[in-house]
Amino acid sequence: MLAETPIIGSMIMIFLKKMNRGAENTVIPEAPMFVPEFPPQESEPDVVCLEEDGKPEERVELALQCLPDNNAGSIWITDPAAPFRYWKIRDYAYAYRSKLTAPSQATENFISAIEESNNQNPLAPLLISYDPDEVRRQAAASTQRFEEGSELSILDGIFIAVKDDIDCYPYPSKGGRTWFHEIHEVKKDAVCISRLRNCGAVLVGKTNMHELGLGITGNNTNFGTTRNPHAPDRYTGGSSSGSAAIVSSGLCSAALGTDGGGSVRIPSSLCGVVGLKTTYGRTDMKGLIFHYGTVAIVGPITATVEDAILMYAAILGSSPAERISLKPGLPCLPNLSSSESWCSLGSLCFGKYTEWFNDVSSTEISEKCEDVLNQLSEKHGCKTIEIVIPELHEMHNAHIVSIGSEVLSQLNPYVEDGKSARLTNDTRINLALFRSFTASDYVVAQCLRQRLMYYHMEIFKKVDVIVTPTTVMTAPIISPTALTVGETNMPITENLMRFVLAGNLLGFPAISVPVGYDKQ
Repeated sequence: MLAETPIIGSMIMIFLKKMNRGAENTVIPEAPMFVPEFPPQESEPDVVCLEEDGKPEERVELALQCLPDNNAGSIWITDPAAPFRYWKIRDYAYAYRSKLTAPSQATENFISAIEESNNQNPLAPLLISYDPDEVRRQAAASTQRFEEGSELSILDGIFIAVKDDIDCYPYPSKGGRTWFHEIHEVKKDAVCISRLRNCGAVLVGKTNMHELGLGITGNNTNFGTTRNPHAPDRYTGGSSSGSAAIVSSGLCSAALGTDGGGSVRIPSSLCGVVGLKTTYGRTDMKGLIFHYGTVAIVGPITATVEDAILMYAAILGSSPAERISLKPGLPCLPNLSSSESWCSLGSLCFGKYTEWFNDVSSTEISEKCEDVLNQLSEKHGCKTIEIVIPELHEMHNAHIVSIGSEVLSQLNPYVEDGKSARLTNDTRINLALFRSFTASDYVVAQCLRQRLMYYHMEIFKKVDVIVTPTTVMTAPIISPTALTVGETNMPITENLMRFVLAGNLLGFPAISVPVGYDKQ
């Protein structure tokens, strides 16, 4: 491949850096910030704090108590002409406890739907590692607990899918590759998976993804590219493509993804579901293919915000090392069960960078987002003020250097000695770009992180939330040639990632919520 050759490859990388707005030799006066560090924060009103050392099922129970009342019985509609509606986690729990159905019965419907999906032509798999008997085994155990009245939590019997870069025994972790499991052996669950098992979740298999997470369309020529459930000729977004699609299709209430550059939020946005990027260090990364770094997290993709709250409560908990170094405050949840909490919404102040709202591919996107802000103002009294976010190109550069260097340091042992020839062209181009970064590039990126953190903390003195469209565009159409040879499309990459990078580089929590459709 030309991008990997010494002379021509260097020229190609210079060109790509210019297209990607790469930094030239830059001197930044700020000291480097090698991990996101936040100044101490004031405690928020109307929240419930959770203990990181507590049992996940106990945290989930506390989270459940924070939710408003739920009319679960209304979901049980047998009219085939009724419009599609997502079942929330609490809807499934109601159905199980009321004996309207059981996890084992729901499992047979799930298996039938997956088999139908797997028989599509061309291939567009949601799951790339999947064992129906293993799913039945977990569902049978959950069914028995419901019969005995000993269910473990509200997540007991709930179908949850797992992105293919998160270890979930006995499935292999392939990272969207056909051979990666040969060099990455799975001996036990990742920490986040073991926490979900303790809550009784039914883990249905490993979801398709962009190869090694190094792309944001979800294209995968190894197993087939997952299609957007709303428009099968369009991408899901990535890299957590299968996780977003399986939730969007209604087959799972929740899935886990990973997010190093929007990889939970982008596919959630394009597929019309909820994607939560947790605060840096809030969830333990042990048991992931990329298990260390400063930009990536593991986070939930769900059909609703309340299900994201329940999933977050289950998987949260910093690693011991991060708790020592980061000294995080206690995680907390909004207490939505109280009228005082709803009243306090009026005190929220949103920061809107108008340039971002104007910098979208269609006025339909900006109008939908403006409409949501207007509704929040009219119904709850929330304020929106204008803000300016400086040095966005520099943030883009600092992020790509940081994530590229961190990914390469973990992949090098696996792709040296010519092994990279087994990767797709898309991935190889990315790795060649990452190899072009120097040590001084990395230090400059961390100096920029320090400066950008200051800018954002100054903004957060005035606002509670920075609001943006999640992406510049809705789901892009899949090129027919991309299904067989892959695709490297820099303009699409930039359009999908433009608004999401602060959450990763600076470690902030971020969430994408669906607000509507365009005419297509």
